[in-house]
Amino acid sequence: MLLASLGTSIANVALPTLAESFDASFQLVQWVVLAYLLTITALIVGAGRAGDLVGRRRLLLAGIGLFTLASLLCGSAPSLGWLIGGRAVQGAGAAIMMALSLAFVAGTVPRERIGGAMGLMGTMSAIGTALGPSLGGLLIAGLGWRSTFFVAVPLGLAALLLAARFLPQDPQAEGPHPVGFDWAGMTLLASALAAYALAMTIGDGRFGPANLALLLAAVAAAILFVRTERRVASPLVRLTMLGDPVLGPALAMSAIVTTVLMATLVVGPFYLARGLGLGAALVGLVMSIGPIVAAITGIPAGRLVNGLGAERMTLAGLAGVAGGCFLLAALPASAGVAGYILSMVLMTAGYALFQAANNTGVMSNVDAGHRGVVSALLNLSRNLGLITGASLMGAVFAFASGSNDLAAAPQQAVAFGMRTTFALATLLVLAALAVAVASRAAARQAVPLR
Repeated sequence: MLLASLGTSIANVALPTLAESFDASFQLVQWVVLAYLLTITALIVGAGRAGDLVGRRRLLLAGIGLFTLASLLCGSAPSLGWLIGGRAVQGAGAAIMMALSLAFVAGTVPRERIGGAMGLMGTMSAIGTALGPSLGGLLIAGLGWRSTFFVAVPLGLAALLLAARFLPQDPQAEGPHPVGFDWAGMTLLASALAAYALAMTIGDGRFGPANLALLLAAVAAAILFVRTERRVASPLVRLTMLGDPVLGPALAMSAIVTTVLMATLVVGPFYLARGLGLGAALVGLVMSIGPIVAAITGIPAGRLVNGLGAERMTLAGLAGVAGGCFLLAALPASAGVAGYILSMVLMTAGYALFQAANNTGVMSNVDAGHRGVVSALLNLSRNLGLITGASLMGAVFAFASGSNDLAAAPQQAVAFGMRTTFALATLLVLAALAVAVASRAAARQAVPLR
């Protein structure tokens, strides 16, 4: 989990250097990041289902190996095109790692301790996200951009050796051999997710004909995917699972909350720089507070879930996120950096609690045969929320600020955009709270997904 999140964040800091090294535009070098994220988003559900069918241990070992090999290829890339291709392969390995990590937790950790384990997974993800920019900056300054990819090679080899040594063997299959993998469903779902992700990310913040065409293609592929899943003997995703009173609301809440959290990464730097007048160094320092709080609170949050239950802590976590959003929308600019930090601490701690509780509530109710695909769906909902948040919340901020050039927008306009964006974010989290409350009675009567 740490390697996959580090692979996302460490490449961002290298983009300016890559643009200079390859004499390429920012729009082109950003595909170094997009190729990784798009591949994860498109393949993660298929990776989870494949783990359920062929064995999670052997597939996870293959995923770590693929990630490590791709890291070596990225560091050795002779051109930008090769680098982007290597990042796509690296994303395929990361999709397997992310999809199966939660499934292994649910299969190996005793039920009464699963909340703490989920909190630890959240901590590892936060550490990877927080470590990437600082580690990447040091490596680029000392050894050049290639070192930001080469550093994953020894880490990947260490993870591979540890996984091979300590992960339990896959259980022997009982009964008839399972029906083959649903390649048609996999292709359609990957196409729908890739088209949606592209529709939300291309266009430099503007929604044009290409975005509309991609969005329509995503809808068409999604419709074909649903029709296919209803007919095949062994579907990639059993559609009845999405109607489960635990899983369905959990996926919806995860997507909503990560949409909101992404707003802090998109809007935060502009507000701190233009609204509060901070320099680049202070902006980076304040922006690092969120991942640091998530890393610190992940394990305690998991222990709270163990002691007080996933349902209660899901509500408490959502309340914390809503409170942080409300403060960001309501606090006047006179509250300054202190008000921003207070809001971020409350929001991020609430998110850590929500994530541990939400994942625990879902994975505790999944039978062994579907842990891989359910784990993948949880990760997918998070990824889709991040992609949607970057586009939707960024567009709301730009519209409310009344400026296409946010780097030069007036202070009052940026402050108004900030308040408007997080007023909407507050409403979204309150909607997630309503979903959580409505699903509690049904969740008490739910049986494990089978």
